[in-house]
Amino acid sequence: MLSAQLSIARVSLDWLSIVKVGAGVVIFLVVLLMPTPGGLSPEGQKALAVMTLAVVFWATEALPISVTGLLGVLLLVVVGAVPGITEGLYGFSQPVSYFLIGILTIGLAVQRSGLAERVATFLIKGAGSKPGLLYVQMLFSFALLTFALPSASTRGAIMVHIYAQVLARWGIPQEHKYYRALMMALGTMNRLGSTALLAGGITPVVASALLGDFSWTGWFLLMSVPFYCNLAVGGVILFLLYRSGFRLDVSESAIDLDTTPVKSVEYRAGAIVLVTAMLWFTDFAHGLHPAVPALVAMVLILMPRIGLLTWQDFERNLGWANFFVIATSLSLAHTLVVTGAAGWFSETLVSGTAAVQDSPLLILLVLAVSAAVVRLLMPNIAGYLAFVIPVAMASGEALGLNPLVCGMAVVVVGDSLVYYSAAGTASIFIFLQANIRNPEIFRWALVMTAVAIAVLFLVAVPYWSLLGEPLVP
Repeated sequence: MLSAQLSIARVSLDWLSIVKVGAGVVIFLVVLLMPTPGGLSPEGQKALAVMTLAVVFWATEALPISVTGLLGVLLLVVVGAVPGITEGLYGFSQPVSYFLIGILTIGLAVQRSGLAERVATFLIKGAGSKPGLLYVQMLFSFALLTFALPSASTRGAIMVHIYAQVLARWGIPQEHKYYRALMMALGTMNRLGSTALLAGGITPVVASALLGDFSWTGWFLLMSVPFYCNLAVGGVILFLLYRSGFRLDVSESAIDLDTTPVKSVEYRAGAIVLVTAMLWFTDFAHGLHPAVPALVAMVLILMPRIGLLTWQDFERNLGWANFFVIATSLSLAHTLVVTGAAGWFSETLVSGTAAVQDSPLLILLVLAVSAAVVRLLMPNIAGYLAFVIPVAMASGEALGLNPLVCGMAVVVVGDSLVYYSAAGTASIFIFLQANIRNPEIFRWALVMTAVAIAVLFLVAVPYWSLLGEPLVP
């Protein structure tokens, strides 16, 4: 009987996989073969078809996410969306791909050195064996640690190992709701602390360049309130959704919290992390790309005698799927931009604002919803910002709105959303390690979409007006 049930389950699973793949292929062919819309180049249509296929496969997990990315790059070349394989592999030449490798190496070294376990013990003591308090501590750390570690990717790569150690000490398995709540928060809301700071990574750097010149203080005044509100409201809602998992009876006396003396390898790990963080934090002075300190740390970690990992450990345990996902998503996003597909799609989405031009709030709502849709199709935040901000600002100005407010609005909405694992540069490795699947990520993204838009209208717009940036100038 059991054997028969297993056979039926396998057949059902196989049919479900076929349906997922078939749906993606059908949508791909429809977009590829339909008459080319006015204003869209043939190459742009092909790029849009490939991106649509990738998004469907990423969202449904019809294929492993790294395989989907590689398939997308291959199709860009095969269908003629790019001139050749060199252009198709654009993402593999970008510093951010190797920045990711560097921070993953740092995270692995912190874990292997024992430093993560030591910090985990400190967190357990600080939380007083109260799971709810540990969760609140984590939410606060997203904002506070940004001043020391601006990159959300860096914080995520380090903190995921620390919290995994805490959860292991408490004997909480991956499938438990409390485990998933912590990892969902780390994977989807950690990034909100970074964008509040001008030095907080790729998002604020790209966004500020497109919006105009900002001082560190000016950016913080404008963006900290909406992003911290998204973090606070999202944290409360996530707790409510997973609240049954917080009913844990963790006995501190049942856990051995004795710590051994600090080992030299921990000192080396801490020193490497500290030096790297200082280089990131002082990039305004030396001008080095964030990938450079990350790769310096990686070289030090892998150096004989000085280092913390052997090359064999690095090869086996790094999680190479993360590298392929980010590199291929960069290639897909870049192709959408250079073929004009991104601009055409964005202009099509926001063209409906003309019908509600007499209502500034409705115009902003159309822009916000359009931004959320574009973010669904654009896994790379830099690519999203590069074409959505100019379109939103131009559309707002043409319709009599403050272009800066329209531009900041699409930043607040777009950077608050992670619709699937491949859409979160700073969180891919967290979702993979915690075995959090795309359907769960997507459901939470819908909640955060509503949160981001509500915060935009109820908090950000009135707040920006008080600072001298009203929606209608």
